[in-house]
Amino acid sequence: MKLISEFIENDIEFLVTEGKNGKKNYAIQGIFAQAEKKNRNGRIYPMPIMEKAVGKYDTEQVQKGRAVGELNHPEGPTVNLDKVSHKIDELKFEGNDIVGKASILNTPMGEVVKGLLDGGVTIGVSTRGMGSLSQRNGAMVVNDDYILNAVDIVQDPSAPGAFVNGIMEGVEWVWNNGIIEAQTIEKMETEIKKAPRADLYETQVREFKNFLSILKSK
Repeated sequence: MKLISEFIENDIEFLVTEGKNGKKNYAIQGIFAQAEKKNRNGRIYPMPIMEKAVGKYDTEQVQKGRAVGELNHPEGPTVNLDKVSHKIDELKFEGNDIVGKASILNTPMGEVVKGLLDGGVTIGVSTRGMGSLSQRNGAMVVNDDYILNAVDIVQDPSAPGAFVNGIMEGVEWVWNNGIIEAQTIEKMETEIKKAPRADLYETQVREFKNFLSILKSK
């Protein structure tokens, strides 16, 4: 399963209300994800797959108060609690749009988001999930193994190092007793490339066996 991140090219509205003790409460709302629309990355999320993934995320995370996200994308699919900036309060379908609302938390990263909003900085949201892709009619279609992991706050991804085609999307992720681990092929490729010509075949066999043993351990 590959890490799949999508920036949503829609304006996100931010709300400020006055709470107890005169403190400001910050929230953002808008379109957090979309189905049946080819996005800027050439990917399409079929409605049945999004209904399943969003429904599961809503039931297991949002409704239980566990749906938190980070400021900027981390290097993997899991949420790092020390970098959490907001909590998703609501997700619902409006046609092909998944509309959400999130509260900005009083965490270090949440305070950064509040400062950005107060300074007039435009922010957006980006979904982070795992799944496989299939090529169909000139687009990459997300398959039914897709899992929605989080909705993060990001800035415009047109900047260098854009999120959606980042390095970590080339990493394969697998479940290991409920823990997600990255399986990079780079180490094995490096070992094979370093092998002397006389040892090349043995090295290839050894690395392939190592790869199989990793898969079996999952």
